[in-house]
Amino acid sequence: MSVAGNRSRALPRALVTPALGWTLAFFVLPFIAMGLSSLTAHEGGGFTLANYSQFFTDPSYWRAMVNSLEVTAIVTVISILLAYPFAWILAEQVPERWQRLALMLAVLPFWTSYVVRSYSWLLVLAQNGVINRTLIGLGLIAEPLQLANTRFATVTGFVHFFVMLLTLTIFANLKQLSPSYRKAAADLGAGPVRTFLHVVLPLTLPGIMVGAFLTFVLCIGDYITPQILGGNNELVMPQLVMMQIGRRGDFPLASALSIILMAVVTVAYLACARWLKIERA
Repeated sequence: MSVAGNRSRALPRALVTPALGWTLAFFVLPFIAMGLSSLTAHEGGGFTLANYSQFFTDPSYWRAMVNSLEVTAIVTVISILLAYPFAWILAEQVPERWQRLALMLAVLPFWTSYVVRSYSWLLVLAQNGVINRTLIGLGLIAEPLQLANTRFATVTGFVHFFVMLLTLTIFANLKQLSPSYRKAAADLGAGPVRTFLHVVLPLTLPGIMVGAFLTFVLCIGDYITPQILGGNNELVMPQLVMMQIGRRGDFPLASALSIILMAVVTVAYLACARWLKIERA
């Protein structure tokens, strides 16, 4: 019995060991190295908190964090407002036999490279792009609008990238929602609007929150879209980190800024996890 018991305990450990080893090698150790680097000076020397104090005392660094949070919040809200009706149409209005095809067509643009899609939006929003040429051709404007290299361009690109992610999480929640809930609400005298607000929406909030958190994480840590579509006119945190590495070679400061960004993401995760736990309870 003892040999069988040892084998039963050894099997789960053997199955978990590769995952733990992967996490240790590619997350824990690099994170520790980055943390130690953030506590050193650029010119060398002992441990110091100067990199962190520089972030809290330099207004330009604070501005980059504020820009990141503002852009991420705008993108998340707009993506939810666009994704929920889209997911509702796919789940409720599209016949069951056509839903897989509709989902495949919806995610088809995501088969294209992320960088290619960013440059595609840059061509659309450029001064000689499709939008400006159309508006000038219709006589609505006389001079091209400055659409590229702005926050508007960055938000537009992000929304296009992430709205489908939210659509999939909300769609999955809507498909799991039993029709009996709506029937029970109707039996109790609730109309379509009240049923949606008091039954459907609360029950699909977990899907919204999961998609919103994923959008938050991917958006606030993205470097490519702000760099291509936003330019350097309004820096966000990932651009600021890359500037420390590419232009100054200041790896300790870049490490400190990265850890601060990770701390913001961790706070967002804890807030979402606590909220979802309360909802499930």
